[in-house]
Amino acid sequence: MCHPSVILATASYDRTIRFWEAQTGRCYRTILYAALPKNELAEGRGKPRHVNRLEISPDKRYLAAACNPYIRLFDLNFSNLHVRTFASHTSNVMALEFQRDGRVMYSGSEDGTVKTWDMRAPNFVREYEANCCINDYENDCAVNSIVLHPNQNELITGDQNGAISVWDLRADSWRLELIPEGAIPVRSLSVMSDGTMLVAANDRGTCYVWSMLRGNQMMTEFEPLHKLQAHDEPILKCLLAPEKKYLATASSDKTVKIWNVDNFKLEKVLTGHQRWVWDCAFSADAEFLVTASSDMTARLWSMKTGKDVRVFQGHHKATVCCALRDF
Repeated sequence: MCHPSVILATASYDRTIRFWEAQTGRCYRTILYAALPKNELAEGRGKPRHVNRLEISPDKRYLAAACNPYIRLFDLNFSNLHVRTFASHTSNVMALEFQRDGRVMYSGSEDGTVKTWDMRAPNFVREYEANCCINDYENDCAVNSIVLHPNQNELITGDQNGAISVWDLRADSWRLELIPEGAIPVRSLSVMSDGTMLVAANDRGTCYVWSMLRGNQMMTEFEPLHKLQAHDEPILKCLLAPEKKYLATASSDKTVKIWNVDNFKLEKVLTGHQRWVWDCAFSADAEFLVTASSDMTARLWSMKTGKDVRVFQGHHKATVCCALRDF
């Protein structure tokens, strides 16, 4: 089975992942991510309870689903989609990231760990533990977001205790920590495609922006370049567009806001969702944005008009994540 040139997938608390035709809004495939193969049931694995994040590999061969507590991997080229289950995290897997060549995958979990997976190996090959003793807090450091720097040498994590950590993958060690706003949870991270900007969004609706160097060294300074009060409620996802045009912030206030990255002025407010907007994904040319919401829908928005041009309906519970690859 050959996959289409544009892959658009959504996942819901109804325990399904749906694949959609972007142009028509038709769902052409549904898979039950909670169903485990017999061999995995025999190993005593409980069924994944829900999906928190979807990620498509750069070669468009695999779809990875971050579940509670497993990662499910599906081969998009075959009708028998399931390939394997990555079982090592002990709590919600909240974040996924593929290396540029697709051979390595990174995952972050509420169990306080970040794991590195060789896609050809049965088990994780490296583990990092979040720094949990900041601001006199010693509770578990749930990892909410991870992003791989374009140099492929640094992994950046944001956690429930309000810390942003940078891990040097070559030295296999923690390198630095940023704490933008005390113990306010960092919910989402995004890095510019050329590696010159890092954005972090938190539960107070604030975005912090850092300037970064091109090349191997990431941070130019420890203080943020800009502080943006984007929403009055938590930001659930922040995302820099691949063409360096926009910053999108999706919030529990039911809106997505589009910001100009040159001056951080508000350009558009995308309204139409009836409940929390959990996730978003830009098209490769940054002309369109896909969003996923608790109102059980996903929507395709035109960045030119700020209007939705397609509504994807079919899930029976909250739609909590989406993935788009059109290049």
